[in-house]
Amino acid sequence: MFISEKEIEIRYAETDQMGVVYHANYIIWLEIGRTQLIQDLGFTYAGMEADGYLSPVTDVSIQYKAALRYGQKAIVRTWIEDHGRLRTTYGYEILHEDGTIAAKATSEHVVVKKENFRPVSLVKVDPAWDAKYKQVKRSEADGVRR
Repeated sequence: MFISEKEIEIRYAETDQMGVVYHANYIIWLEIGRTQLIQDLGFTYAGMEADGYLSPVTDVSIQYKAALRYGQKAIVRTWIEDHGRLRTTYGYEILHEDGTIAAKATSEHVVVKKENFRPVSLVKVDPAWDAKYKQVKRSEADGVRR
């Protein structure tokens, strides 16, 4: 299983009145992590869009474990949890610098044609991208992450 990492400097604007990262910002960080993973694997989401395809989120789940605060750094770890014919599930851990888990998450995506939002298999859009996802996705040997 391939895991991508991206460091995020927590900005004041990302926090609430208590100085804790506002929960909705984690979803933005998931996107940053996904983008980094895709780039690390040699592809670009912008390239997919330029070719007339989008990959909207169909489901997202986040479990908050330990608050992050302004001035700290967060590390977003991202991997392919599952990849099937139409759906890809990304897995995430957002960590404190010391490795403490701040949040765990998954997001599910489909690829659609930009013009009509009809689902299309990634293998039809980009066979190399599809093959790479199948190669690097989490397997039973990697252990269960929950």
